[in-house]
Amino acid sequence: MFAREGYPFILVPFIAGLVLAILSFWIFAAIFFLVAAFMAFFFRDPKRQVPKARGVIVSAADGAVTRIDETNEGKLVSVFLSPLDVHINRAPVTGRVTKVEYVQGKKLPATSTRASFVNERNSITIENEAVRVVCTQIAGILARRIVCRVKEGDNLEIGERFGLIKFSSRTDVLMPPETELMVKLGDKVKGGFTVIGKITSFERNDRD
Repeated sequence: MFAREGYPFILVPFIAGLVLAILSFWIFAAIFFLVAAFMAFFFRDPKRQVPKARGVIVSAADGAVTRIDETNEGKLVSVFLSPLDVHINRAPVTGRVTKVEYVQGKKLPATSTRASFVNERNSITIENEAVRVVCTQIAGILARRIVCRVKEGDNLEIGERFGLIKFSSRTDVLMPPETELMVKLGDKVKGGFTVIGKITSFERNDRD
């Protein structure tokens, strides 16, 4: 299964490779077939077994945790996506999209702390009766386009696909201050699968 935005990137070099193979330009055909194979790998869209436990917040992307911040605004977890990672973005929680904000910006390395403030980025705010989470797609040096498939007023289920970033990027998830973090720097996470935080108020309510 592939992201629908990836089909032009897969089919164009594949067809070019076929034409070149028919014309017996084998070396060039092989190059185009390799490009098509890489594009198919890059735009892969695997199924995920999404956690169903109450109060969990899952990663919005595949990759490595490169930054964790704790401020008055909340707890932030940044995940860097290399070109080898799945680039589909998934909803960290179930809820309603209350805000979508796109900002044009620079193309600093996605691992840079400044990238959260100066790079091209798109933030979506997801809210439900218990939690408000802000998920930000951040373009990196190689990124060429941020794709966001949702708009204000849409409803998302936890782990549901909402977009992707083409070619290297970073995804930030800002969670409430009371969130219990479940990851640390350097951890490898999977979008829609790895639990990065828990809302402790759910556990207290369950015990009560």
